[in-house]
Amino acid sequence: MRTAGAMGIAALALSFIATASAPARAGAEERLAAYQGAWLAKGLDCAEVYVSSAKGMSFRQPTDLFAPAFVISGDRLTTPGAACQIRSVRPSGDRQEFALDCVNAVAGQEMRVLMATFPDGSLKRFLNPEDTIGSAYFRCP
Repeated sequence: MRTAGAMGIAALALSFIATASAPARAGAEERLAAYQGAWLAKGLDCAEVYVSSAKGMSFRQPTDLFAPAFVISGDRLTTPGAACQIRSVRPSGDRQEFALDCVNAVAGQEMRVLMATFPDGSLKRFLNPEDTIGSAYFRCP
């Protein structure tokens, strides 16, 4: 009986945690919706960097590790040289701050990235809050 009571408390705690974190996840998913897809620096050709498959866009093999490109799919951000889990997305002025856990062939590290979308469908990645120019990317079809 004591085990059943402990399991009931644990289940209640887990459901409370899941319910309490649901709005935070929903907010992050809403903020991520505009960023989903394969992105490439302006002036480059999508067909040279990406290949389309049933699962979406992926990097063409062999991958150009220096290509200014990334893919956001769900809560994952992938570059030619790293795979990142998007831990959170929160507003930072007129931008969104992405908290990432990234791994590459050598190491893993936490990163913060600032990005903003624009009415023409492009986005800019900013190096820091003082960066007013940013690096422009467009979404590949």
